[in-house]
Amino acid sequence: MSRNVYKQIYKKIKKYQTIVIARHIGPDPDAVTSQIALRDAIKLTFPNKDVYAVGASVHRFKKFGSLDKINLEGLNSCLLIITDVPNLDRVDDIVNLNYQEVIKIDHHPCQEKTCDLELVDETASSACQLVADFIYKTPLKMNVSIAENLFLGIVSDSDRFLLSYTTAKTFQVVSKLIDDYHLDFSRLYPILYERPINEIRFHGYIGENLEIKESGLAFLKIMPEIINQYNVDLATPSNMINDFNFIRDVLVWVFVTYDEKNEIYKINIRSRGPVINIVAERYHGGGHKFASGARVKTMEEVDELIKELDNICHDYKGM
Repeated sequence: MSRNVYKQIYKKIKKYQTIVIARHIGPDPDAVTSQIALRDAIKLTFPNKDVYAVGASVHRFKKFGSLDKINLEGLNSCLLIITDVPNLDRVDDIVNLNYQEVIKIDHHPCQEKTCDLELVDETASSACQLVADFIYKTPLKMNVSIAENLFLGIVSDSDRFLLSYTTAKTFQVVSKLIDDYHLDFSRLYPILYERPINEIRFHGYIGENLEIKESGLAFLKIMPEIINQYNVDLATPSNMINDFNFIRDVLVWVFVTYDEKNEIYKINIRSRGPVINIVAERYHGGGHKFASGARVKTMEEVDELIKELDNICHDYKGM
């Protein structure tokens, strides 16, 4: 990555009085921690700037820090920075924002250049890895809470360094965070992994009901009545999907949930070989080659997507 990009982004941050930091809809820990860490680093460096991290709040992520509840229509000529999202149409809560320029910091495959400045590295484990690297390579300041959030985002999105996106660079960044800020990571892990008993029972339900096809595709349609029965929230299945890696007979696995409020089916997809993001892109989604998501309006579309994934598993196995 060219150091010139880091300098250009830092110059823009220095220039603007008002900065809004946003991330994708339906956030995961990496999305939330990257935006909060970057907001806090800018505020620590420039105490007089107005810096806001925006988007729908998620109760389970409150330990990472608070998001800012502000009237975006009242902000004028601000700088928008988006993290952990490849394109603007998947950014949460910026419809009424009048921004002057937009900067992207992301590790997803670039579908198209949509921003004025882009720090994109799809070999990075996470948006937090990129934000940490950016802070270290510019005059932005960091403290313990910022370092903790960056560590948690990296750990979460790399699935505890199990995924192929983990590289030597990932370990270098994590090592520096731990060393520089004396992070007690054993104390931090419960923030990500501690669960109430109802979620453990729901985890068992997924294992009991996961349907596995001959091709190596596994899927489960989790209807609202099941979500209500186990008293979990709609984001719980997506937060558990990586737990089902390393099942011997499974190449690709899919969790489908229905968002009644927005009348949309949310589909989370993971793979241990077949490339899945190309399929997800055809169903209003996208992501990494082996970790993607999609959103569709009808069960017919869900079934079509599952059929396509079944076919790519067949092709991958040479059946």
